[in-house]
Amino acid sequence: MEKTAKSVWNNCLEFINDNVEDAVFNTWFKPIIPIKLTKSDLTIQVPSKFFYEWLEEHYVGVLRSAISKTLGEEAKLRYDVVMAYDYDNKKANIITIPSTKRTKPVQQQTLNMPNSQMGEINGVVNPFALPGLRRVKVDSQLNPNYSFDNFVVGESNRLAKSAGYAVSKNPGGTAFNPLFLFGGVGLGKTHLSHSIGIEVKERYPEKTVLYVSAEKFTQQFTEASRKNNRNDFINFYQMIDVLIIDDVQFFSTKKGTQDVFFQIFNHLHQIGKQLILTSDKAPVDMQGFENRLLSRFKWGLSAEINSADYNTRVEIIKTRNDKDGTVMPEEVVEFLASNITTNVRELEGALISLLAHASFSDEGLSIELARKVIKKFVKNTTKEISIDYIQKVVCDYFSMDMDVLQSKSRKRNVVQARQLAMFFAKRFTKASLASIGTQIGKRDHATVLHACKTVGNLSETDRNFKIYVEELDKKLSSMN
Repeated sequence: MEKTAKSVWNNCLEFINDNVEDAVFNTWFKPIIPIKLTKSDLTIQVPSKFFYEWLEEHYVGVLRSAISKTLGEEAKLRYDVVMAYDYDNKKANIITIPSTKRTKPVQQQTLNMPNSQMGEINGVVNPFALPGLRRVKVDSQLNPNYSFDNFVVGESNRLAKSAGYAVSKNPGGTAFNPLFLFGGVGLGKTHLSHSIGIEVKERYPEKTVLYVSAEKFTQQFTEASRKNNRNDFINFYQMIDVLIIDDVQFFSTKKGTQDVFFQIFNHLHQIGKQLILTSDKAPVDMQGFENRLLSRFKWGLSAEINSADYNTRVEIIKTRNDKDGTVMPEEVVEFLASNITTNVRELEGALISLLAHASFSDEGLSIELARKVIKKFVKNTTKEISIDYIQKVVCDYFSMDMDVLQSKSRKRNVVQARQLAMFFAKRFTKASLASIGTQIGKRDHATVLHACKTVGNLSETDRNFKIYVEELDKKLSSMN
């Protein structure tokens, strides 16, 4: 069989997938497109200069190993780098770069990049840029307390933080545009988005950065429409260099707001400005949005922030104590981290409550006081069931090992148990379909969606299966 660029690259992907983490594979290797195969030279296309430099700096070793394994030791790798997009002629401006042992700087002056400072795209005057208004001073609305310095990194947010920091160093110039941060309430999305904005302001004081909640954006648009100032509203937002919209799920079903945001998004993206969006759901799970807007949410990187693990919760408490100058016994720190597991916001609330009680008591920050305060706090807090716990309950119910549930087995009893775990994970947690699939056997979101539909259908047609669902529901509901 004759080798093609696609077949060679598919073989390379198999090797790469076995040697890197799933998050790395999906972020840095899936977007690559095989372009051309000439003798032993493979040309691949990457979406930006930043993307190319990141690969060469961090993953050139695994790339070279994959190419050599597939094409031989003399094989060479070349990149087609998308440097800009010509929106008038609907084609990308691309340069070809050979792979090097270290990152080779690209000569920027040879590229046809948009001149956003002049309000032009490929020489065409931007009709939305108002003369004299490009450098209007805008209050960024950023909270100085939400910086990278006090953003605690753990496995739950490492990818999101790394991507956010990369954006802050080169806003509008990375593959992460838009950067879409999603996850449940109180997990740090707002903190991270502020951190990015603060870092951009420190590195590039001349850039206009704006943080705004989706609710505030909607209120402003409604007021502008009422006063017939719609164009002024659009022009203002199209002057922003880094636009941060928090809780974009608020735009759901609001057609007018979605229409105007679509215009603003397109304009900023086309001239190389940075968009940062946060939501409680992944784009694939969002309802009440026009498809054209959802598709744009997926253009860059969607990074999920999950609930912090135990070690991260400990570090969050210690970081907060250091900031406040509080000395807290280690056993109290560990007790807090073990008992407040829902989200960072509630963890910090419990910490504040404990410190307040300690200041009015003679006990000081003791483990006894912590037990009293946290007992009351947890009693009034809805306990969120974890996906791990759901899998344990399902496995116990069917007398099945967790490894079997998460395996690739297609046995009927295993498949049904796995589908039930996915069904209840969707019902009892705020995790995205993609996150549920990753944690239950490394499946994709489509598999989870299919599992949920199958459970619904079998509950109506299979009496025994309906009993499984009802009994598991009782067990899990009693914990919620």
